[in-house]
Amino acid sequence: MSDFLPPGPEAKVFVISVAAELSGLHPQTLRTYDRLGLVAPGRTGGGGRRYSLRDIELLRQVARLTAEGLGLEGVRRVIELEHQVDALRERVAELQAELAQAKLPQNLPALIADNQVMIWTKKRR
Repeated sequence: MSDFLPPGPEAKVFVISVAAELSGLHPQTLRTYDRLGLVAPGRTGGGGRRYSLRDIELLRQVARLTAEGLGLEGVRRVIELEHQVDALRERVAELQAELAQAKLPQNLPALIADNQVMIWTKKRR
């Protein structure tokens, strides 16, 4: 049995011709999107572009947005905003986890005796 694991979605493994076929775009369009910074393929030692599954997904998104009439600068802004939303969602999830942890009873002084829990709170004056 082999220990080989298939590459993940971030692995830059597809040459430009395969990425073009998978995304439904012309290779020259992929080069243009690279120059404009809409997608960032990896590079081989010789300078050849290598695309990941995520890159191909992004290329398909760019194609959909431009087909809907959005210009490339608008597409760039949409993608940028989507990245910001994703980062904010991650941060909200982190903060919610911290808040839930802070509310757990083990963070309060307690006495456990006879299978009962008694929690003390400071009296307000």
